[in-house]
Amino acid sequence: MINEKPVQQLQEDEARAELAQLADLLARANAAYHTQDAPIMDDAAFDALRRRNSEIEALFPNLKRLDSPTEHVGAPVADGFGKVTHSQRMMSLANAFDADDVAEFLAGIRRYLGLPDDASLPLTAEPKIDGLSLSLRYERGRLVQAATRGDGAVGENVTANALTIADIPHHISDAPEVLEVRGEVYMTHADFQALNDRQSAAGGKPFANPRNAAAGSLRQLDASITAARPLRFFAYGWGSLSMPLSDTQMGAVGRLAQMGFSTNPLMQRFDDLDALLSHYAQIESQRASLGYDIDGVVYKLDDLALQARLGFRSTTPRWAIAHKFPAELAWTWLQAIDIQVGRTGALSPVARLAPVTVGGVVVSNATLHNEDYIQGIGGDGAPIRGGKDIRVGDWVQVYRAGDVIPKINDVDLSKRPADAARFEFPDHCPDCGSSAIRDDGDAVRRCSGGLVCPAQAIEKMKYFVSRGAFDIDGLGAKQIEGFYNDPDLPIKEPADIFTLAQRDAANLTKLKNRLGWGDQSAQKLFAAIDARRSIGLDRFLAALGIRHVGEVAAKLLARHFGSWAALHQAMQDAQDPGSAAYADLLAIDGLGAVTVHSLLASFSQDGEYASILRLAQQLQIMDIAAPSSSSPVAGKTVVFTGTLEKMTRAEAKARAESLGAKVSGSVSSKTDILIAGPGAGSKAKKAAELGIKVIDEDAWLIMIETV
Repeated sequence: MINEKPVQQLQEDEARAELAQLADLLARANAAYHTQDAPIMDDAAFDALRRRNSEIEALFPNLKRLDSPTEHVGAPVADGFGKVTHSQRMMSLANAFDADDVAEFLAGIRRYLGLPDDASLPLTAEPKIDGLSLSLRYERGRLVQAATRGDGAVGENVTANALTIADIPHHISDAPEVLEVRGEVYMTHADFQALNDRQSAAGGKPFANPRNAAAGSLRQLDASITAARPLRFFAYGWGSLSMPLSDTQMGAVGRLAQMGFSTNPLMQRFDDLDALLSHYAQIESQRASLGYDIDGVVYKLDDLALQARLGFRSTTPRWAIAHKFPAELAWTWLQAIDIQVGRTGALSPVARLAPVTVGGVVVSNATLHNEDYIQGIGGDGAPIRGGKDIRVGDWVQVYRAGDVIPKINDVDLSKRPADAARFEFPDHCPDCGSSAIRDDGDAVRRCSGGLVCPAQAIEKMKYFVSRGAFDIDGLGAKQIEGFYNDPDLPIKEPADIFTLAQRDAANLTKLKNRLGWGDQSAQKLFAAIDARRSIGLDRFLAALGIRHVGEVAAKLLARHFGSWAALHQAMQDAQDPGSAAYADLLAIDGLGAVTVHSLLASFSQDGEYASILRLAQQLQIMDIAAPSSSSPVAGKTVVFTGTLEKMTRAEAKARAESLGAKVSGSVSSKTDILIAGPGAGSKAKKAAELGIKVIDEDAWLIMIETV
């Protein structure tokens, strides 16, 4: 079915005729596959024809047809994106901003693995593409699903759109039964400029930068729009696999290239820090001429077996890091300083700037952190910016930390207006008038109004319905603000969300009859709310927005207590700092005193505690699933003490938790096993007094290796 004559040998008349034939054949194949559900060719043949069409168009761009297959939509338009739960979480990356950070990254790996300082650690280095992460799932070589990162656990199904991207094969050969390819969708500088020219010519709004253009193009509900956008794709990793691609990162990416994926040609492998940093400098020097946006270099441990040992933190792998480029700088006028109140009551100053382009992005706001930062004082109490304070009217130097968050780097005092006054940080909340208090040791001033403060209440509600918390479709920031101020159907706290349908039924004016709503959208909202009445204990805790209790702390608490009833009772019992419940809470490894105090404070304040209980009454809070019974330590509380000689403490803890054990930092009557290495002291003594089982590291390894 494919013309065997090499594309490079085609004459213009031959190319024109073949493009016409390919347009007709591929159009019929698309119709048969997507509309009639009766394919006339297999995926491999279709991909080969489509690739040849693209090659001819590249060689003869003036011959590209209006009905070109590269512009053809491969799937019907969907009503909206479905949600895809990633079989393996899509992680983000920790950042390094200088050579010392990279050196510490390598030192951290050696510490975790218990390796000597001079142990060789080969790493790969590749440009960090500034695009949109995408996961492609292939089954038996056929692309069956494409999903955005989303919140890492759940993304959007953009399969129809991904099928229109030329760099993404529809079918691959010599692939594992299941293969999830991870990579980045991006747009080249030239294509971005051409797209913006077309947007402007059509009277549309131009995109701010290639990354936004790529992300917006991929997430179009109409796949024909995506097909008309010049998107590209680089593959750099993988998710679920039915069998390994290689035993090294470099080898695995090489396999992806052999399968037909575009991989970055600047990716290389290095054996030492100096060579790694030299490659970083080389890529940085080429940054402006690459033709696409990058914002750093990603380093990954090459040995996949060591990657597996290192594992992951809550959101990032321990075996990879992004070495970001130095922030780009620009000067502009500071026009105002506004104070915003967050969901924890923090008063955050924001600089309002005369718009300026920094790193290809128009910046009009910048964070000012806190009142000390404005006054020229750093977190350690030492002067920053040479002790220069920041005032309204100043000529300031702006930079984007990690190419993301705009910040103020310096002040030009020679241009400071004569009447510029020192900024007086408010000691009362600008939203509710309550006292704004700064506790000892805290760099942030916080509103004391709690739930009576509209800013805190609204921000907490926005967080509660967000994707990382309850993730309620149809109830976003705009809707929360509207309902909060609605006199007839208010949502003032999370529990109100789950009584919304009941209250709407009792109202004379129905939600469906209000501006911006209809019967279908109202019913969809009520259904989305009902779908969230059942929720896991860890997600419930994280969604409450309690200061210091994020996703990681919530999982630790949920794993430790197992059920809402047990945790709720512990919160009551632990209010007494001298109680066993308080000691048990404080002993949860990884939690910390600050988190414990913040958690207990939320359950001791009458208003907040009552709000939590009202919410809990509306929900079915699911217990944490019992650990596998095949594990000899499932459900047991273990404590490590002394020196471990065959694995590091971090590895031992991670292994115990993966087998369903609870790891505590102290010995108590609830401890089941103490693993004591050489140098065990008071913990071993206390365990003996309490009659707790004490074993050495060898016995521990024998116990867990039976799994």
